Formats: sequence, C-alpha cells, structure tokens
Amino acid sequence: MQHLDVTTRTELEAAAFRRLLEHLDANKDVQNIDLMILADFCRNCLSKWLVAAAGERGVELDYETAREYVYGMPYSEWKSLYQTPASPEQLAALEARQQARKDVKA
Repeated sequence: MQHLDVTTRTELEAAAFRRLLEHLDANKDVQNIDLMILADFCRNCLSKWLVAAAGERGVELDYETAREYVYGMPYSEWKSLYQTPASPEQLAALEARQQARKDVKA
C-alpha cells in the first residue's frame, strides 16, 4: 500500500476498521475472551486504542464513549445482553496464551 497517498490509505484503513466493527457486531456470540485467546485483542482493546489515538492527536475521547462506539451500545447493555461467563477451559486457554507471551519476551 506504499503506492497510495496518505489520505487514500487513511480512508482505506478507516473503512477496514468500520468493517471490523460491523463484523464484530454481527458476531456477538464471539466473546471477548475468545478474541483474546485467538488474537490477543478484544473489543475493549479496540476502545482503548481509539482513546489512545485520540489522545495522540489532542482530541478528547473518554473510554466509555469509545466503548459505546465499538460495541454499538453502552457496554453495560451489551454485557447484560451478550456476554456469557467464561468457562474454565476459556480461562485456562487465556492463561496459557498470556504465559506464552511472557515466555517469548523473556
């Protein structure tokens, strides 16, 4: 994508990000813990990254507003409607994933 000008590249990246949010919204059954196990990020991470990007540009964006954007509704509402308790297997897989990351960094 180096051949693209900065504006076009930014527009494409923004469109891809919006598509990611649409995909996550259409797949609410995919839990955050599943995303963390497989990809080491989740919807909350995306929210934090938005807040950080805003801060880097001197734009005020609070975490709850960013989460509402990512989740498509207030987080508390999403959580009560779609979040399920993590299973022992999910928790073990997440712990193993996090340990593997620590081992690689060591």
